[in-house]
Amino acid sequence: MKNRLFIDSDIILDIALNRQPFFNSSSLLLSSIEIKLFEGYTSSIIISNLYYIIRKIESHRHAIDFISKLGLLLKVLPVDDEVIKKSLESSFKDFEDAIQYYTALAGNINYIITRNVKHYTRSEIHVHTPEEFIKLKEISNRIGADN
Repeated sequence: MKNRLFIDSDIILDIALNRQPFFNSSSLLLSSIEIKLFEGYTSSIIISNLYYIIRKIESHRHAIDFISKLGLLLKVLPVDDEVIKKSLESSFKDFEDAIQYYTALAGNINYIITRNVKHYTRSEIHVHTPEEFIKLKEISNRIGADN
């Protein structure tokens, strides 16, 4: 069974907005999902937030096009009543991080990929930055071998 990765919004925005110096590692991570080394997931709230942010910085069309393409790579996990309840009762300082965590937990995710690793200090799920995960799983070597 392939590792299931929950991709946080900061990683996706790196790609959508070509944010440097993070673009390359975030892009390599999504490429590893595209060639099916891993399964990629995100949450319905992240999709909504992505639209809002990309539309503000770029345009409505850019946001819609990007999210449509993203849908080919990542499966969207639902945020339901149970996730919200657990998030409200949690010790997370950031409510949105709590929602992402409990969404990932409900989705049987193996890794959360984010640049905000410190927000998940009590996580039962492995949490890494893209750079850490790329090194851990030797993604650069694996993608190079698959091309």
